[in-house]
Amino acid sequence: MCHCQAKKGTLYKYICMITISEIQKRLREAIKFSAISQKDIAAKLGINQSTVSKYMRLNKYPAIDTFANLCKILDVSADDILGLK
Repeated sequence: MCHCQAKKGTLYKYICMITISEIQKRLREAIKFSAISQKDIAAKLGINQSTVSKYMRLNKYPAIDTFANLCKILDVSADDILGLK
């Protein structure tokens, strides 16, 4: 969901605020719909499978370097996950 607000002094221009819950939802979907198992994702990242499971339950956030590598492994754009596109 986008929480848009009109930018002062302009017409028809909006700032769309990005929320962590939206980012987490897109990350969760990317993991869920990938052809790679959580076990394989964890092995490629060098982390525990339980950590990937926590990303899926939406209660843990990857570090920025882990996030970047996760995007590479899943072959998804970080911009898409972050809601920048």
